[in-house]
Amino acid sequence: MRWHKSNFLAFVLDLMLVAFGWWLAFWLRFNLDMPDEFQVMMVGTLPWPLLGFGASLLVWGVYRHIWRYTSVAELTRLFYGVVFAGLLSASAVLMLRVGSFPRSVLLLHPMLVLLLLGGARVSARLLLVNRAQSALTGKPLLLVGSVQDAAAALSALRGARLWSPVGIVSPIATEKGRNLQGLSVLGGLADLHRIAESTQAAAALVVLAVGSDARREVLMGASEVSLPLLTMPRPDEWLRSEDGQPRRIELEDLLGRVPVVLDEKGLSDLIAGETVLVTGAGGSIGSELCRQIARFGVARLVCVDVSEYAIYQLEQELRRAHPQMQGLYYTANVRENERLLAIARLHRPTVVFHAAAYKHVPLMESLNEVEALRTNVLGTLNAARVAGAVGATRFVLISTDKAVNPTNVMGASKRLAELVMQSVATEYDSTRFVAVRFGNVLGSSGSVVPLFTAQIARGGPVTVTHPDIVRYFMTIPEAAQLVLQAGLMGQSGQIFVLDMGEPVKILDLAKILIRLSGKNEQEIPVVFTGLRPGEKLYEELLANGETTAPTPHSKLHVAKTSSPDRLNPDAVLKDIESLGGAPVPSSLRAWLQSLVPEYSVR
Repeated sequence: MRWHKSNFLAFVLDLMLVAFGWWLAFWLRFNLDMPDEFQVMMVGTLPWPLLGFGASLLVWGVYRHIWRYTSVAELTRLFYGVVFAGLLSASAVLMLRVGSFPRSVLLLHPMLVLLLLGGARVSARLLLVNRAQSALTGKPLLLVGSVQDAAAALSALRGARLWSPVGIVSPIATEKGRNLQGLSVLGGLADLHRIAESTQAAAALVVLAVGSDARREVLMGASEVSLPLLTMPRPDEWLRSEDGQPRRIELEDLLGRVPVVLDEKGLSDLIAGETVLVTGAGGSIGSELCRQIARFGVARLVCVDVSEYAIYQLEQELRRAHPQMQGLYYTANVRENERLLAIARLHRPTVVFHAAAYKHVPLMESLNEVEALRTNVLGTLNAARVAGAVGATRFVLISTDKAVNPTNVMGASKRLAELVMQSVATEYDSTRFVAVRFGNVLGSSGSVVPLFTAQIARGGPVTVTHPDIVRYFMTIPEAAQLVLQAGLMGQSGQIFVLDMGEPVKILDLAKILIRLSGKNEQEIPVVFTGLRPGEKLYEELLANGETTAPTPHSKLHVAKTSSPDRLNPDAVLKDIESLGGAPVPSSLRAWLQSLVPEYSVR
């Protein structure tokens, strides 16, 4: 341990307290009237407890901590150091065989030293913390959460000079009036507006644990008050933040999902130093997959997308963020098998992630049905066969919860894509083919969040199709990370289902976004427009007759599908090509239903 001046001063002070304790133990032993001969004995034996305690406290690392942050852990270390020192001192004195030595001193002394040294540390902490509190000049801040949650956040907040905590607002009624490190619990959520006015709070910091059941409910209630809502940075944000200051609440915080834990070693072994191909690389999920793959040290990343602008943006971002990585950026359509095969043969990818798809339900429901089949089904057939042809070890299809008991062409086309992938899996033994289903992704293109945000920016109204419609949501990074994890696991032909947490009412989502913008429903009204063609009130992650099997990862399950007989991919290809450029919608749907029996035409 490297010693600073403060460590040396603390060591000297401790030895002075040890000496004082030695004198005090003698003084108490003789009822505050110590005979002269015992005063001489006390002085003559003093070097031994000083040596014993000095050595023991050093060995137990008592001087590694800072007094102003003294906690139970430091006091526990001090206790063991004092006990050990007491045994050393007693042994040394007893071996000297000092005549008529009062042995009760050997018991009293460690007890007194523990009180003196512990008291000095606690007093120093109280003095320094009170001085720091009196010097706070930051804006007044309310903590919203239980006393336990507030305690966990206060230590981090001490260094946040911009804010000065003034009180706690707890959702637990019985905590009102309690005190934590000088902060009082001033009331419950119903009193937030009154408390904010009385304390002149500039913001409220939500300190409830991420993933707790009460978090979203508390945030919904707190957001009724026109008070900026803050939260502490997430662990990944602490690494990028210079000062760990509280930040504004975002939509992801209100949904409150526990961060994904990945098999970092397994993914590194799969990706590091390899060639990976991603289709639909310019899309929301595809681009995040590319970011995550780059993070795991891929040697060559082959990015394919039909959009020139999207692939250009991705190229600029990845070249800047990962200059050491070899990135190859192709404008190509997965519906063109020869082009896709030529790219794959040139680079021989080890892993292929197939994210290219048409996913907008109403757009694919009328006028564009055949486009959904060509991209979602034929594109998957081409990408899967290309992966097998070039000897890729893994192929991962990005699927959707809308493939379960589909009521629209887009969902049925994705279910057919899953069946096509499973059929192709029987053609290539050396490639492991898997699909991953998940629900809506926050902020992805075509999702409700960008739509609502744009509507709010225009002054409203916010359009919701139905007051009871619910959807599953996850963040883009979470979805991409679980896709990577699924690619690492399982057997060929399996379909993975992600744990999407609890479904969210779209109406609640709209209200949250309105309140986060600093408005209310009177200023930005919500208008119900009715369900769109092919839209369901709720989405499922499993079809009727399907069950799941657990995997080593808590957020991934394997769907045990009761699928029909294996499809003939070549027959599917021929049928789609024969539909022509403008097929009769009813005929197209009838053909699709013949291959996907659970598809319900509405």
